[in-house]
Amino acid sequence: MIEYLFSQYSTYSTFNIFLEITAVFFGLFSVWYAKKDNILVFPTGLVSTFIYAYLLWQWNLLGDSMINVYYFVMSIYGWYHWTRKKGDVDEFPVSIMTNKEKIMAVIIFIATLIFVLIVYLYFNKFTSWYSYLDTILTAIFFVGMWLMAKRKIENWIFWILGDLLSIPLYFAKGYTFTSLQYIVFTIIAVYGYLEWKKILNNSQIQEVQK
Repeated sequence: MIEYLFSQYSTYSTFNIFLEITAVFFGLFSVWYAKKDNILVFPTGLVSTFIYAYLLWQWNLLGDSMINVYYFVMSIYGWYHWTRKKGDVDEFPVSIMTNKEKIMAVIIFIATLIFVLIVYLYFNKFTSWYSYLDTILTAIFFVGMWLMAKRKIENWIFWILGDLLSIPLYFAKGYTFTSLQYIVFTIIAVYGYLEWKKILNNSQIQEVQK
């Protein structure tokens, strides 16, 4: 079993294996901090996404590589967004999407899908089912990251869906460490949604009591 899961690494450079494990480590910490609604989600995420942007480009997963470049930029925005306060109170606490944000999410999804399709067609990368799934995942994760940066609880729904789809993608591509990471991501994302739901319910109760 061990040989089946990790045999593909025999052809990888030690440096790239080290990078992947490092990215997995920081990625897991980032999702854990997101679950806890802790601002450390962003600095840990910056390390992971920077490494993955490089590795995924090397692995010819252009969509996922672009996801991580986008994550990197949105992590900087989210870090700033989460630090904004009115006095001692967060200016943008955990909340649900407005109708305007729902429309914006659809626009981001469609625009991302079209953009990644153009990139794959330009580089002639539609050579397997990986490429088609990668295109859809890019759009899902773009929306999820945007919603997380805005502290919207629905971000977890997109993470859960994207994480589940990523597990077979990376395993089939031979990136076992990353595939295992997404299994853990899925579990944390489910608990993240439940924890943010609890935070949201408590804040709504406090608003009623004022």
